[in-house]
Amino acid sequence: MSAVAIRGLTKYFGTRLVLDRVDLDVAAHEVVCLIGASGSGKSTLLRCINRLVEADHGLISLGGLSITDPQFGRTGLQQRVGIVFQSYNLFPHLTVLDNLTLAPRKVQRISRAQADARAREVLALFAMDSFAASYPEQLSGGQQQRVAIARALMTDPDVLLLDEVTAALDPELVGEVLRIIHDLKARGLTMVIVTHEMGFARDVADRVCFLSQGRIVEEDSPARLFTTPEHPATQAFLARLIASGRV
Repeated sequence: MSAVAIRGLTKYFGTRLVLDRVDLDVAAHEVVCLIGASGSGKSTLLRCINRLVEADHGLISLGGLSITDPQFGRTGLQQRVGIVFQSYNLFPHLTVLDNLTLAPRKVQRISRAQADARAREVLALFAMDSFAASYPEQLSGGQQQRVAIARALMTDPDVLLLDEVTAALDPELVGEVLRIIHDLKARGLTMVIVTHEMGFARDVADRVCFLSQGRIVEEDSPARLFTTPEHPATQAFLARLIASGRV
């Protein structure tokens, strides 16, 4: 059974077709990278998985259960699917510790002591435990992104979604965030990642899916897709990246 199974996913924004009958399976412990030009539907697909964006048609299931099933509920979905954005989305008026513990205390009704203990454990994984009392504005971009990833892990999610998590970072900070994602893969976390970092996708992904005009037109291992792509759209996309020195 797939950790994530998507069938016929379709999404319109007004009259614009953004996702066109997308099918995708993500196995447990698998890392899938979504690549493609801007506007190809990558981020929308990611956000449909945890219902930040509601699909118009199709089915998404986690572990065999539809994400719209009443047994799930919106709160249960948020606990099982973590998401991290390129803009961090940390609460500026809360300390690092409070950013991590807010949802577990308010949604899961975990005691303050339990939430704090869990948060300090997670922060230690990212070498951020000494910053527990700091505010987001006191942190570098790379540190803020580490905190954002740590916050997404607080509910011990089944699936982690990462949406261009290095896009807002200075080049020298990209490496530290990518190392963290490598560590999460080593821990066996199931991840779906939207990225423009082709070298990172080649290195970390078990499978790469290329999207064009709202459809997954090609998917394969990084070794094959980046060296011998078959679809003309994939070939053209990679040729542009090679010409610009990004692959």
